[in-house]
Amino acid sequence: MLTTLLAPSSGEARVAGFSITTQAVDVRRAIGYVPQAVSVDGSLTGYENLLIFAKLYDLPHGEQQSRIREALEFMGLTADGGRLVGQYSGGMVRRLEIAQSTLHRPRVLFLDEPTVGLDPIARDAVWKHLVDLRTNYGTTLFFTTHYLEEAQSYCDRTAIMHLGKLDALGTCKELEASLGGDGHTLSEVFVHYAGALDSGGNLHDVGAERATAQRLG
Repeated sequence: MLTTLLAPSSGEARVAGFSITTQAVDVRRAIGYVPQAVSVDGSLTGYENLLIFAKLYDLPHGEQQSRIREALEFMGLTADGGRLVGQYSGGMVRRLEIAQSTLHRPRVLFLDEPTVGLDPIARDAVWKHLVDLRTNYGTTLFFTTHYLEEAQSYCDRTAIMHLGKLDALGTCKELEASLGGDGHTLSEVFVHYAGALDSGGNLHDVGAERATAQRLG
């Protein structure tokens, strides 16, 4: 709903100052989006994927090449821009997706489980570039994850969702303190608010995650 792919079931929200119900086009111009499923074309090169995205976002023709070069360099893909994406590793695919989603320099970048299916080295590489993006361009990162260490390391605020509802919101320290006493972990907070056994998604969710992991792996 926040990316305007779905109409809100009720209520209102604003992203980058724009209403998701009455200013959806402005929201889309202001954001980038990296879905969980693979969103690049393996039959094209990295450069060609970025060029298509530059045209879709109607970047000025005179800026397209420089933006593409900058994005490839920023994501560590300059040497691989001319290779078919089908030959990329999972970590390279994810970095390319981040590159294309930030070509237009969005104010907010939405990422749906950005490191699902990646090995620890690839996960670290992806997060290095995401942190650089936040630091160098001031982009707000809004992401979902099942890796609690990612929330612990990279979130200014963390929300815990359970059965489609927001059960808790705050900094990691605030969430840990909400259990009372000292020494609680974020894992304990998650179990407290979301339940120990019933928050793993349904069969469709599990199948989608495994399919994504297989494509990225």
